[in-house]
Amino acid sequence: MTPQQDNGGGLMTSREQLLAATFVDLADTLVAGFDVVDFLHTLATRSVQLLDVDAAGIMLADQHGGLRVMASSTEEARLLELYELQNDEGPCLDCYRSGAPVVRDDLSAMYSAWPSFTEQLRQLGFHSAQALPMRLRDETIGALNLFRIQPGGLSEADLGIGQAMADVATVGLIQERAIAASEQLATHLQVALTSRVQLEQAKGVLAQRTGLPMDETFEVMRAYARSHNRRLSDVATQIIDGSLRDDQLRKRPSTKPSSSRLT
Repeated sequence: MTPQQDNGGGLMTSREQLLAATFVDLADTLVAGFDVVDFLHTLATRSVQLLDVDAAGIMLADQHGGLRVMASSTEEARLLELYELQNDEGPCLDCYRSGAPVVRDDLSAMYSAWPSFTEQLRQLGFHSAQALPMRLRDETIGALNLFRIQPGGLSEADLGIGQAMADVATVGLIQERAIAASEQLATHLQVALTSRVQLEQAKGVLAQRTGLPMDETFEVMRAYARSHNRRLSDVATQIIDGSLRDDQLRKRPSTKPSSSRLT
């Protein structure tokens, strides 16, 4: 993207343009066919594009209060979040339980807080992990995980932007379909969790059939769903039952701009 004039006559950088578009996307939840999984994937991918991080993931609480992996920008981030849940250790869990941002400045502090998680983090190529709460007032519904290859934490500015995105996304999730009670919200998120499990199955099926990496299979499915105005869960179902062929997935009416990270 090239700089454009804002309403005040000044120039907006590509990062400012993407940031503005992101807040519009995260606030625009009262639309027909709203897709929670796609919404959360947008939050994860935009976090990588806008912040000084290399991967991001989102965990949300189900109706029993247990955290579930709902979106990840990369397969490594998804595996790392699953490791957190399986070992009951990591920044996302602490963040969700406390309702406050969790930041450790260096590896020694991370090893002290989460020894097993930090070792797994390093094995997957990362050296820093932070988590921001997805909250509205006193209610925390999940957390946004941010992973960096380079050691050290995010700047205060990036932490502020990341928290603002998480807050807006939380408001959008809660207001979607005029959901007011926490029990109703948990039920709605459980539906999204079911869809996410189905998506993981479809990714595996498509990866086995085509030889594509897991990250790329999701992007193929997502691009097809968006360009054909379909829900991701419906596309996943057709991939699993074989009614949607691989060559059909490749035929898209329009191409989407690259989601490569901006610097």
